[in-house]
Amino acid sequence: MTISLRLNEADSELLKNYAKMKMMTVSEVIRQAVMRQIEDEYDLHVYERALEEYRKRPVVHSLDEVEQDLGLL
Repeated sequence: MTISLRLNEADSELLKNYAKMKMMTVSEVIRQAVMRQIEDEYDLHVYERALEEYRKRPVVHSLDEVEQDLGLL
């Protein structure tokens, strides 16, 4: 897939210099930044769903209980 991105001169220079500093291509820098953002937002979404579920049914189990339930003891 090819994607184009319009940047002003200052942002373009900043991006190029950052990529050079990291010894990466501009494409690699952009790809990593976008993927990191997506992963962070996904993790936050999963956390919020888990917290909502916990608030509806606040049940916790000790490590000993979980190990016993799984037959690890």
